[in-house]
Amino acid sequence: MSGEDTNSGRRRFLTAATTTIGAIGTGFLLVPFISSMEPSAKARAAGAPVLADISKLEPGQLIRVKWRGKPVWVVRRTKAMLEELPKLDGRMVDPHSEMDQQPPYAKNEWRSIKPEYLVLIGICTHLGCSPTYRPDIAPADLGPNWPGGFFCPCHGSRFDMAGRVFKGVPAPLNLVVPPYHYVSNTEILIGKGKETA
Repeated sequence: MSGEDTNSGRRRFLTAATTTIGAIGTGFLLVPFISSMEPSAKARAAGAPVLADISKLEPGQLIRVKWRGKPVWVVRRTKAMLEELPKLDGRMVDPHSEMDQQPPYAKNEWRSIKPEYLVLIGICTHLGCSPTYRPDIAPADLGPNWPGGFFCPCHGSRFDMAGRVFKGVPAPLNLVVPPYHYVSNTEILIGKGKETA
């Protein structure tokens, strides 16, 4: 083997080794760069959409997720809850959701895209307290006319299972429906509406 062949072999080996090490180094450099493109916790809190997994949500249950620093409720309503809604129209301040508290695609009798699932911002429209979920019918502390819904213990505001406010309570408006859409049958993306999905 001549000296020229040996140098050529070394050159090829050094070129291959340098290329491999360079590729590995580039990979290590790209990981933090690509990771930095995902929204930070601060960005998510500022308004980046969040996913809500509804795959294990049983009828009558509520789950909470956080979006823009606010609690968002997702309730899986039962058939009985849905059937009760039209019967309550006469007791509501805004029964047909005329006031701008929901996106256009949720301006219906259920105030939701799919009747079964209700998505609401869990903040009372009176002074910003967080109501409690009270799906029970006519409990002793809320009286015989309570049809189930959301009760704000701070000042007594009451909302039905569509987040509509009852007449005669301090809250002036229905609970807010945030922008959202379904990304699958088991996930809801909160913070990005159907028309912009």
